[in-house]
Amino acid sequence: MDEKTLMTQVEDRMKKVIESYKKDLASMRAGRATPLLLERVLADYYGVPTPVNQVASIGVAPPRTLVIQPWDKNLLGNIEKAIQRSDLGAMPVNDGNVIRVTIPPLSGDRRRELIKALKKDSEAQKVSLRNIRRSAMDEIKQAEKDKEISEDLSRRIQEKVQKLTGEYIKLVDDITSAKEAEVMEV
Repeated sequence: MDEKTLMTQVEDRMKKVIESYKKDLASMRAGRATPLLLERVLADYYGVPTPVNQVASIGVAPPRTLVIQPWDKNLLGNIEKAIQRSDLGAMPVNDGNVIRVTIPPLSGDRRRELIKALKKDSEAQKVSLRNIRRSAMDEIKQAEKDKEISEDLSRRIQEKVQKLTGEYIKLVDDITSAKEAEVMEV
């Protein structure tokens, strides 16, 4: 067992958890307009459900308006319907050239619901990180049992994995706190 290879593998897996979490949070509505809100909205593109951001350019007009300009004008109606069906809670306005979507401010109840969901998702990410740690620890212990590494080396690698896990869990907490502040911002 190579210590450096194991640590690289563990860190790569933990980075993927963080990247996935950041991507999920970016598409969470927090009262401000961002093109990422439309990432999960699928419009019918010649019979194929396609993310809106792949068939149109999306811009932001301050303070809370998304401007969607499809590359094919025939898609205006399909995109409009897809946004109406989505969970954005916003009504699109189609002027024949572009679609404007004004993102309404969040209510107090909706903010609390988002915070609750955010905390639940945060805990799920931490569980994923701990599962990565447990898997690495099992691998280290098995290598020690098979006499591939010494007891001292095993303990040292385990401490490194534990420290790395702590750093990534703190990163999840920091990301969650930043998103929570964004959601509570009026």
